[in-house]
Amino acid sequence: MHTFSCVSYCIISLILEIKWQGVWFVTGTFDYDLVVIGGGSGGLACSKEGKCLSTKWGIGGTCVNVGCIPKKLMHQAALLGTALKDAQKYGWQVPGPISHDWRTMAEAVQNHIRSLNWGHRVQLQDKKVTYLNMKGRLVDEHTVQGLSKTGKETTLTAKNIVIATGGRPKYPTHVPGAIEHSITSDDIFWLKESPGKTLVVGASYVALECAGFLTGLGLDTTVMVRSVPLRGFDQQMAGLVTDYMEAYGTKFCWKSVPKRVAKLSCGKLQVTWTDRQTGQDQQDSFDSVLWAIGRAPETKTLNLEKVGIKLNKESGKILVGADESTSVPNIYAFGDIGEGRPELTPTAIKAGKLLARRLTGQSSELMNYDNVATTVFTPLEYGCVGLSEEEAESRHGKDSIEVYHAFYKPLEFTVAERDGSHCYIKVVCERGGDQRILGLHFTGPNAGEVTQGFAMGFRCGATMNHLKETVGIHPTCAEELTKVNISKRSGLDPTVTGC
Repeated sequence: MHTFSCVSYCIISLILEIKWQGVWFVTGTFDYDLVVIGGGSGGLACSKEGKCLSTKWGIGGTCVNVGCIPKKLMHQAALLGTALKDAQKYGWQVPGPISHDWRTMAEAVQNHIRSLNWGHRVQLQDKKVTYLNMKGRLVDEHTVQGLSKTGKETTLTAKNIVIATGGRPKYPTHVPGAIEHSITSDDIFWLKESPGKTLVVGASYVALECAGFLTGLGLDTTVMVRSVPLRGFDQQMAGLVTDYMEAYGTKFCWKSVPKRVAKLSCGKLQVTWTDRQTGQDQQDSFDSVLWAIGRAPETKTLNLEKVGIKLNKESGKILVGADESTSVPNIYAFGDIGEGRPELTPTAIKAGKLLARRLTGQSSELMNYDNVATTVFTPLEYGCVGLSEEEAESRHGKDSIEVYHAFYKPLEFTVAERDGSHCYIKVVCERGGDQRILGLHFTGPNAGEVTQGFAMGFRCGATMNHLKETVGIHPTCAEELTKVNISKRSGLDPTVTGC
């Protein structure tokens, strides 16, 4: 198979033909069988399945360079700071005050990212893929034009085109000084110096995760929230996350909207905002202002509408079918740019692989976007799979669901004398029959590790009876899910007592 791949910056495969599971694919009347526009996690996955590749942030896209990977590492750095404090309760002698050096952490994180990018390049070499970095755009339904950093243009034709360009953080266009003086999550992970006192604007999972690790690293951090935190997530769980963050030291400006950002002569940033509850304007100065108010799809420069690809006018995302098809028969799109798709790296990777297999005739399997598990890596982690309580009520009716819940205290919190009042489990079920589980929610240590295992059971049609029949591993936080038995409807105290 003859393939090409590009995206904001792209990699061109120079393979003339490929033997795929005993079948030889050739190009026919086009230069290439497949062009993949996008080099993030999804684009990489799709390209490797189709024997081509592309790039946007070097290799690896948002997840590797400015997303999941550096976020989790900085979250871990913050958790280690808490562990150092806990250690003293366990008898460890920690001499002198505990402090954190941003430069050391940043260098280590950035070096790891570079090693991941190098690994991707080695994989390309192993697959004998030659690549070029180019900025790609559609000319027509079968033609992609690439522009190199030196201004050299390359035009290629393809039987099928896949778009997986992802998104970028938004800046507000109505707030004077926001673009000139602020940063986003694209910047925070590559700062060589500490951001200092920081205002995080927004209450998405990106906003809360960044604010959480900044607080954990000892920085004065404030989150400005316009409406509700973690929109789209279970709101009871979201409240527990932010309540814990406040107790942890993160400040919140609730029901507030920024008006302007001005740089003072001393170098600090003066932020003016309106408190929507009082109608009064307020001011404070910060060393850094980080916007985390959502992401915009990377579609504007791709010339999509000219070739007939339909977009959601409000979001700018591409309208796609169940098979990732767009309004143009031979052009496909998946990942964050697909309307209604979860903005999650593992989802894009899976969808990209399945799409490539379908395009090469190896499978007809479609991506199942229902009940994808995820975790918010805030100081108290929140993992979930399935429906929120609000969604379950909306779909099934309040009288047709049963919600089991429990407040528990992790064993590791006890000796350390840490507050466990925000550690909570919620299992949302159908009320009748075997009580099929509709949603599972967990706040506590290692929430991602806990949720991942239960997510597989969820895929297999787990019921409340299955959960009750499972023998827990003792002593763990995960076992509390197997013991939950008190429903909200009963009105009984859900606090776990004993071991």
